[in-house]
Formats: sequence, C-alpha cells, structure tokens
Amino acid sequence: MANYRSGRINEEFKKELSSIIQNDLKDPRITAMVSITEVSVTKDLKYAKVYVSLFGDEESKKNSFEALKNSSGYLRKEIGSRIKLRYTPEIIIEMDNAIEHGMYIDSLIEKTKDNKNDNE
Repeated sequence: MANYRSGRINEEFKKELSSIIQNDLKDPRITAMVSITEVSVTKDLKYAKVYVSLFGDEESKKNSFEALKNSSGYLRKEIGSRIKLRYTPEIIIEMDNAIEHGMYIDSLIEKTKDNKNDNE
C-alpha cells in the first residue's frame, strides 16, 4: 500500500512542478526547454529529488539549470500550497542526461546502419 501512495505522490509532484515551471516561473535565465523526467520523494517526505532534462545549447542549459536550482525555494512554496501533505519536501534538482545519451546512441546505430548499407 505504501508503494502505491509514494508512486501517486511522485506523479503528483511531477505534474505540479511541470505546471509551475512552465506557467509560473518567470526567471529570464530559463531559456532551454525544461522537461521533468522523474521525481523521487523520500518515504518521510523530507526530500524530493527532481530529475530534469534540458534541451538547448550548452550555455543556455547551464544558465537554465542554475536558475532552476536557485528557484527551488519558490518551487517548494508553490508545491506546499498546491499539494496538501504533512511536510513539504525540500526540492533537490538533479540533471538527467538519459534522453541526450539515448539520442547519441541512436545516432551511432544509424551511422552503423548507413555504413553497412554502403558496404553491400
């Protein structure tokens, strides 16, 4: 039963954080496209690790990531007002490069396919 509840809390956090970042966060440093890939809230509801994936050039990714880290207090306050829990977790923002890595692997596979077709 506890796993079901933690899964619901994680998904609700992910949905609300996406909405806040997209609609309410007015930081001009956020120029890259932000995608929340996963949220993991601890069982005691003290911490929430938020994994974000950023799309854009390296400079805009770096600036956007710093802006997101700096806005974690605002995000926590907004989450506290939107989701009614005993504790509002401290938000820890981590970079998730899995999508970029997958795209890189996919491009390598496509190159090998092209090379194989050229050799035949």
